[in-house]
Amino acid sequence: MPQSQFLKVALEAAQKAEEVILRYYSDSINPELKADGTPVTIADTTAEKVIIETIQRRFPDHGFLGEESGTVHSQSGYQWIIDPIDGTKNYIRNIPLFATQIALMKNDELILGISNSPVLKEVLYAERGEGAFLNDQQIHVSSVSEISEAMVCHGGLRWFSEKGILSNLCDLIDHSYRSRGFGDFYMYHLLASGRADIVIESDIKIWDIAALTVILEEAGGRATDLQGKRVGKDTVSMVATNNVLHDSVFKYFS
Repeated sequence: MPQSQFLKVALEAAQKAEEVILRYYSDSINPELKADGTPVTIADTTAEKVIIETIQRRFPDHGFLGEESGTVHSQSGYQWIIDPIDGTKNYIRNIPLFATQIALMKNDELILGISNSPVLKEVLYAERGEGAFLNDQQIHVSSVSEISEAMVCHGGLRWFSEKGILSNLCDLIDHSYRSRGFGDFYMYHLLASGRADIVIESDIKIWDIAALTVILEEAGGRATDLQGKRVGKDTVSMVATNNVLHDSVFKYFS
């Protein structure tokens, strides 16, 4: 597909971040704990800095919302949402399920998303109205139409338990064909490319799912929170499906 200047710069930023992330990727990396108790490494902070610097050189009037660096406001209407390493806990333990997430929002609408998994060598990207791509090949969600034939992916079970909806998730899983708790970005890669059919998460931040939402929707899928609301900066839960199954999934959480 023809790539906009936004997408070209975002892909360049993701590539530069990959170089940083792989440079530090080893068993000996030492994390620190942030105020919320989650880990952060020098790879996270350095990669986010590289991404922002790369984008700022081309679009100096744009704003940013980074997991590690916080918010930079702008009057332009454009704001980049960045998670330099989605799956930092995996990264720390040398588990290859981690990815860089870069999204662009214009006036509260998500219009671009990139998810780059360096070790898995999967680069997914999408722009509104242009389709979704995996390593430059267009992708689509599955056509599975029955829960009994669906593969369900979910986030951490503790969060479902804390919100009192673990039994709802278990009921859905009991009626599904198969389930796996991959967590983080990877289950969205599977969903957008037709390798899974349903994703449920009960505790997220916008930088976890902004890029993935654009990719999924451009692949033909649907993404809302557990109350059925569209994805936005305040989203804290996620129901993502191949679209066909969306209403059926909600019956388990109503």
